[in-house]
Formats: sequence, structure tokens, C-alpha cells
Amino acid sequence: MSDYRHKKRFGQNFLRDQNIVRKIVTAAFLTDADRALEIGPGLGALTDELLHAAGQVEVMEVDRDLIARLKERHDPRLLVHEGDALSLQWDQLLRNPPYVLVANLPYNISTPILFKIIEHRDVFKRLVLMFQKEVGDRIRASPGTKNYSVLSIFSQLHFSIEQVCSVAPTAFIPPPKVQSVVLAFTPLAKPRAHLTNADLFRKVVRAAFNQRRKTLRNALRLLDIDGALLDSALMEVAIDPQRRGETLTLEEFAALSNAIAAQ
Repeated sequence: MSDYRHKKRFGQNFLRDQNIVRKIVTAAFLTDADRALEIGPGLGALTDELLHAAGQVEVMEVDRDLIARLKERHDPRLLVHEGDALSLQWDQLLRNPPYVLVANLPYNISTPILFKIIEHRDVFKRLVLMFQKEVGDRIRASPGTKNYSVLSIFSQLHFSIEQVCSVAPTAFIPPPKVQSVVLAFTPLAKPRAHLTNADLFRKVVRAAFNQRRKTLRNALRLLDIDGALLDSALMEVAIDPQRRGETLTLEEFAALSNAIAAQ
């Protein structure tokens, strides 16, 4: 496999450190009764260990050269889904839930992939994912910190998240210019906050963070919410309209969106 030429357009940084591979697979708590899913298997360092630990492994890969290598394994326990994980129809492909998702996510698509995972969270019972450290910091960030973001809110709404390990650039071929982190996600039995209108909640959160420098009241006015209605909702949940959205907790965002929905 040393003859493979890396393709920058796919954001390929292949994991080679077997110690990190073992830590990732150990954190997945796999048994031979489990079905694992891997996104971007690359040269197969994780895939090999997943096939040892799980009963069945499904992978999503876009690179035709790597797809050919995967198929050369002729392993009946390995199912290859060909295409871009962002474009593939997960509802049609992932027909045997629950899955344990284990992946060294391509850094150039890790954030949109995580949002897609959140959208399809019901098919997963555990996730162990590698991110650029900066993205990992955003996922776990607290209100009022510079890393707190839309990603923090939606990740923490649906998952309990813990750090598995840090990963140095030398663990990859070729080595990236950034530090990495492995996070384990355990789905919550129910969202961390009750939502009466999930779509409105998403719009409120995104509007608040899209205009980080504006006061909450001014940022949310861009949603075409009547000013009097918005003021009434803010008063009802005792949130100062002069606060910035990045200072609100997940629960405060939920309470505000529920109050707006009720009016």
C-alpha cells in the first residue's frame, strides 16, 4: 500500500499509529454482535482492527483507488458504500441499525459530516471520531468561550461527549499541520433540553451565532420575528435582550425558542 498517492482534494491524512488505532477501537466498546461503520477508511488501519472487533463492518469511501483496495480484501464481513459520505443517502444505505460509528474523519468535511451524523443520530448507539483539535474544542465548548458555537449546541443537545485521547501529527501519513483529538459520543435517551419546535430552535441558534457581535435582540430580528413578540418571549424566560447569543446556555436557547413558538 506504500505506492498509493495521496489526494489533497479528499483531505487525506492516513492514520498509521497502531497505539492510537487501539485506543480508538477500545473506546468503541465493540463486540462481535456489533455492526461498525467507518467513514473514509483510507489505507485501512482502522478497518483492520474493526474487522477483528466487530461482527460486520460497513465503510463509506469516495476514492476509487481506495475502493478497489478495499474490494480486494474479499471479506464477506466488509461492505463498501461507494461515494461521498455527504452525498450518500444514509437512510437507504444504513439498513441494519444500530451502528457504532468509528472514523478518522477527513478534516475538510468533518463539521458538515458531524451535522449529518446528528441528523441521523437514531441509527447510532456510539460514535468514536477523530477531529482537528480546533473542531474538537468547538464541539465541547462552554457558553461564553471563544469556541462556543452552533456545533457546540447541537452536539451537546443530543450526546454526552468525552475525550479519548490527543493525537500528534506524527501519527499520520502525511502528517497534518495541526493537532488532533479523538472524542467519544454517547447518544442521550432524550435531548438535553425539551423543544416544542426543533426547526425554530435551529433557526434561533444559527441566527444568534451568525451575528455574534450583535445583541441577541438585534440578531434575532433578522428572522423576521415581530419585535413585540420577541421582547415578550425574552421577558417571559428572563433573558436580557442586550446579551450576546454566545453567552446563552443550551437550556436558555431551548426556553427562548419554546417561548417564541408559544406566541
